[in-house]
Amino acid sequence: MGFLPFAVAAWLFVVGLWGVVVSQHLVRTVLCLTVVQSATYLVLLGIGYVRHGKAPVVADISPHSTLVDPVMQVLVLTDIVIEATVAALLLALVVQAHRRFGSVDPAALRTLRH
Repeated sequence: MGFLPFAVAAWLFVVGLWGVVVSQHLVRTVLCLTVVQSATYLVLLGIGYVRHGKAPVVADISPHSTLVDPVMQVLVLTDIVIEATVAALLLALVVQAHRRFGSVDPAALRTLRH
């Protein structure tokens, strides 16, 4: 597998970060943050990849088979759950900002007062 998943992960990270920087809409900003976080999936799967490795279900394969790393797969699943939770929380904050300030443009939001 080599270099390709890490290059794609770096590209996803840069594209998502660029979207966060130039976004004029809070929902787009949240979506770009999910793109940034999805780069971690490729990094984790690239680390755990084994050439010609089989799925880590050891009930029906020979004991001398090469298996992929199941820890990385569990970390990716955990990362997906965390991303969904963070995205839901951020989108709820966007809804509250729209209700309170009437806009989802970051530049149009008023500063917080004490």
